[in-house]
Amino acid sequence: MHLSRRSLLASATIAAVPAGPEPRERLHTGFERLAAEGYAILGGQRVGIVTNPTGVTRDVQHIVDVMHNDTRVKLTAVFGPEHGFRGTAQAGGSEGRSTDPATGLPVYDTYLKSGKALADIFTTSGVDTVVFDIQDVGARFYTYIWTLYDCMEAAQLAGKRFVVLDRPNPVTGRVARGPVLHKEFATFVGRQPVAQAHGMTVAELARLFNKEFLSRPVALDTVLMTGWRRADWYDTSVLPWVPPSPNMPTPDTALVYSGTCMFEGTNVSEGRGTTRPFELLGAEGVDGRWAAAANGLALPGVRFREAYFAPTFSKFEGRTVGGVQIHVYDRDAYDPVRTGIALLVTAKKVWPGFAWRPDGWIDKLTGSARVRTMIDAGAGTDEVTGAWQEELAAFRRVRREYLLYR
Repeated sequence: MHLSRRSLLASATIAAVPAGPEPRERLHTGFERLAAEGYAILGGQRVGIVTNPTGVTRDVQHIVDVMHNDTRVKLTAVFGPEHGFRGTAQAGGSEGRSTDPATGLPVYDTYLKSGKALADIFTTSGVDTVVFDIQDVGARFYTYIWTLYDCMEAAQLAGKRFVVLDRPNPVTGRVARGPVLHKEFATFVGRQPVAQAHGMTVAELARLFNKEFLSRPVALDTVLMTGWRRADWYDTSVLPWVPPSPNMPTPDTALVYSGTCMFEGTNVSEGRGTTRPFELLGAEGVDGRWAAAANGLALPGVRFREAYFAPTFSKFEGRTVGGVQIHVYDRDAYDPVRTGIALLVTAKKVWPGFAWRPDGWIDKLTGSARVRTMIDAGAGTDEVTGAWQEELAAFRRVRREYLLYR
């Protein structure tokens, strides 16, 4: 039988196509499920929502706009966290009290407010139910989970109901990693004994907070996702990525953040003021020896490139610095917290100018003085990471009770 060239190419193409993955249920966020069910659990309630630019639908409409235009729900207030409801403020800032020009709704500022002060804001707003919908990134020191905690506590004090709309942990929910906070180091970058990379969703954390940490539980409801599995990375969700804060531009940033954010506690730039924050690290006087030392550790899933950059703001603004760029080539094998410790250890060894911030910020980020004192004493990566394994195992046992997805 004679086959034309076109027939041969077509048959070769068909033969080369591998079998596709098994069909998966499409992921539906907590908000998608809430809306699909006609906001039934909010019926007859005056609703306020704690959210920011990440509170969007699949077609990138903001949920505040969607809810405001839907007669099935009575949205009467918005509460903005760090960086603000519309996300215009840099780290350590917020947008203050305002009126949202798109909806006319009052916007209340929750940043750095907790306890009675925050409860009074909920009371003043006149809402019956406080809803929370913010995209987290999976790290203990990312402040939105403590906004969640503070708002739950304040809602209880104010006699308000609390509803959490779940979204994916973008770096999977497979495992918890890193040191666990010691209570004497509690701040807004860590209120309670949680692992540095917690491996939970916000709904799971809310349930843990309510039972383990709040002195009195709030009346809590959680609207879970469907179609999400613990091993899923954010790009499998087919959801749009909206930067949760100005220096979290991509899911790649979230992947490294739970390790490299520790450099905020040093005099090394963590890449703020570049297009790759937390993936680029550097300082004046650092050269290729740092990348060589880090690569020499053969850490799984990651390589380090000698890099030079000039931050446009923050540390070393407008000055050229040397350092490393992190390149993760196998995210399933990569351990961001272990990698962050290795980079701290090697930076101190190769750069005589290395120093901790004088305000003790590294202790607040890591949850104790242990990482700083061990590295200062010359401990290596294995020794430092080994020191927290017992407390991490204890957290994992507690965490297991609150996991809601397979």
